[in-house]
Amino acid sequence: MELQYKEVGPIRMIKVIGKLDLLGTEEIETGFAGYCAGDGARVLVDLSEVDYLASTGIRLLTTNAKSLASRRGRMVLLRPNANVKSTLEMTGIPSIIPMYDSFESAEAVLLAR
Repeated sequence: MELQYKEVGPIRMIKVIGKLDLLGTEEIETGFAGYCAGDGARVLVDLSEVDYLASTGIRLLTTNAKSLASRRGRMVLLRPNANVKSTLEMTGIPSIIPMYDSFESAEAVLLAR
C-alpha cells in the first residue's frame, strides 16, 4: 500500500496505490488523516491505482470526508476503476463523497464556494 501526496494550489492531492483492504487501510490510515487535517481543507483522493476496496477502506474515506465537512472542508474522489466505482456506488458513497473522472471537474467542485 502506498500513499502519495502533493499540493496543487489550495488542493491537497492524495494518491492511493494498492489494495484498500484491512492491512492496506491500516498502513495508510494515520498519514491519510494527517493530510486531511485542518480547517477548510480541499482534498482530492486519486483512486485510479486502487485495485480493491473493502469496507475498511470505505470507512477510511467516509470518516475523513465527514471530518473535513465538519471543519468547512471538502473531499472528492478521482478516477476510481470500474470495480472500485461499482463498490462505491453500491454502498451509496457518491452521496457523501462526489466522484469525478476528470481532474478539471473535481477541481471545479473543490474550489467552488
